[in-house]
Amino acid sequence: MNRTSLSLLAAATALAAITGFAAMTAPAAGDTAAPGAAARLPVERTTQLCPAPSVSEVAETTYTSVTPTGKGGADREAAAEEGGSAELKKSTVTLAASDGADGDKKDTDKDSKGDKKDEKDEKKQDDAKQDEAKKNAVKEKPFVSLKEPGKPVTVEAGGADVPALVGVATGRFAPGWTTQQTTAVSVGDARGLLGMTCTAPDTDFWFPGASTERSRQDYVHLTNPDDSVAVVDIELYGKDGVIKSEAGEGIPVPARSTVPVLLSTLTADDAPSVTVHVTTRTGRVGAAVRAEDSAGGSDWLTAAADAGGRQIMPGIPADATDVRLVAFATGGDDADLKVQLAGADGTITPAGYETLHVKSKMTAALDLSDVTKGEAGALIVGPADGSRAAPVVTALRVVRGKGDKREIAFIPATGAIASRATVADNRAKGSTLYLTAPGEAAKVRVTASAGSGGGEAKTETYSVKAGTTLGVQPPVPAGLKGAYALTVEPESGGPVHAARMLSLPEDGIEMFTVQTMPDDRGTVSVPKAREDLSILDDGK
Repeated sequence: MNRTSLSLLAAATALAAITGFAAMTAPAAGDTAAPGAAARLPVERTTQLCPAPSVSEVAETTYTSVTPTGKGGADREAAAEEGGSAELKKSTVTLAASDGADGDKKDTDKDSKGDKKDEKDEKKQDDAKQDEAKKNAVKEKPFVSLKEPGKPVTVEAGGADVPALVGVATGRFAPGWTTQQTTAVSVGDARGLLGMTCTAPDTDFWFPGASTERSRQDYVHLTNPDDSVAVVDIELYGKDGVIKSEAGEGIPVPARSTVPVLLSTLTADDAPSVTVHVTTRTGRVGAAVRAEDSAGGSDWLTAAADAGGRQIMPGIPADATDVRLVAFATGGDDADLKVQLAGADGTITPAGYETLHVKSKMTAALDLSDVTKGEAGALIVGPADGSRAAPVVTALRVVRGKGDKREIAFIPATGAIASRATVADNRAKGSTLYLTAPGEAAKVRVTASAGSGGGEAKTETYSVKAGTTLGVQPPVPAGLKGAYALTVEPESGGPVHAARMLSLPEDGIEMFTVQTMPDDRGTVSVPKAREDLSILDDGK
């Protein structure tokens, strides 16, 4: 072994000692030491972002937060560290020009004066402000805080000045941590029941189903959970492709702040169906669209599942009076989609709505009217017979009621539940759980948690026939007080897609909201490995 190999070996040995390896043993001759099967371990940290709920003075917002337990839950939390916490704190709502725009103006002034000393002083001041903001964030009392896994916590807030929330869960509170934000607005153009599961930060989001038409006021809410500025681009795509707009480029979102952007300020186009693409140049954000329809109703549109050749949208209520499918082809190829409805008795192709052609980088819409015909269902879109599976993102706009009694909700495409999914803020009355098995029959376990004010958890098992949607009134905890959470865990059979509708009628209006239930990603795959010093030998 030459000097180079010896140096490498010494460096590797030192690195192993620093990182905490107990021992290093060179493998025997001919031993390849293939890594073992990956283990599923609970995540140790989860971040959540809840946008500012409303601009209405009569808005009433309820936050329900929970970390699930039970089968697949308690076992995972037991494997996590005993400590930890789950807290949501207030962020800053930014409505005017951001720090980034002010910074550009300051830089211009400084360049004109050529005053380098002032530039250094201002940088010190900015750094000091950032440090002070970090200290204040640590000192701030949590807006929502969990005490123990399995028991939801509910916090209520009213009016138009409720800010966005930024939260972190660690240790035993992290796996599956879920928070529901539910807002009831009884009057005005924003009238309706707005609900969403608070989201995780990311760098890329698709929102098919937004709009810039005159009857709509759609805002993209951008929330930055970190201690540095994020820079965001917003692209809009209509039926003819990209809608040009420089106003959507390079939007700064200050640290631990939220910025709402009205879509109609980005373009003069009056488009009934628009796909919104949110990406970050630097940093990460949470993103969601708050849609208000002056014709009646409002709700949150959350990001659709990753683009793919097949998309499933569960949770269409049986009494839907109108359903609109919006699809966008993200790739370089057109998509010819076959449209199917998975109902109570099987999967059918609705007469007159068999296919939808979506051109590359364009938005297409299909009005399906009252496609459910009195039965709950899920819409399934995939490549038409013999066509190529071009990737698409999809969502539904669903209407209940008619005329001045109408109310809207949105159902983005969602993935199957791999291990566990949870939705919070269920009431003693008004919750409907939708379970769709698009392929093989499946059996799932549904757990109703204890209530936020008391009650005992309850569990039921449901069987879903192949190619059908099962709509059920979920189990309610015994002695329920307050709100509770529902956790769905597949036990056998094929993939299951799920959603929950919360319906809170008011003044004869069937006010409702639908939340899809993707997998909570409460565990992460950690491959088993062993040291192999043979990779350090250069063969000389």
